[in-house]
Amino acid sequence: MLTTVELTWIEKRIEHWIRFGRPVEDRILDRRRRLMSFTPDSVFAFIRWAANDFGTVVSCIDIVRAVGAQEACQTVPFVRPGGESLLRQNGWPKVRRVLEVIDGVEALGIDPTAACPDHWRHLHHRLTAAQEPRPYTRERHEAWLRRRVAS
Repeated sequence: MLTTVELTWIEKRIEHWIRFGRPVEDRILDRRRRLMSFTPDSVFAFIRWAANDFGTVVSCIDIVRAVGAQEACQTVPFVRPGGESLLRQNGWPKVRRVLEVIDGVEALGIDPTAACPDHWRHLHHRLTAAQEPRPYTRERHEAWLRRRVAS
């Protein structure tokens, strides 16, 4: 079973895009819409932004783990059937902070899809509580890789 994300791009009105992730399918529906599909256990970041005549009305980022056929999942707008929500933040200041953290992970030479899921959960909780998150380090990543091999 694949997890499918519907992306829409209507310049300066609705912009949905994938910040990171490895889709196995990418289907263009028309000039403004496309579907990207991910295999179970894939991790991806999905950004939604929308505006009206008065300014931004939606600014949201979700980091999601695609689930298998028999796994429970949370609903995520425009994601079918849903996924395991590792992080959800709303409002541009928090979305910008998540994007900065993603950039920091990439600056370490680490693919964000391979980062420890616990780090995304940690980031979610710390930002929700208005606390500074711990940085993701190469040492944390190596510990995650060892833990994954051991289990």
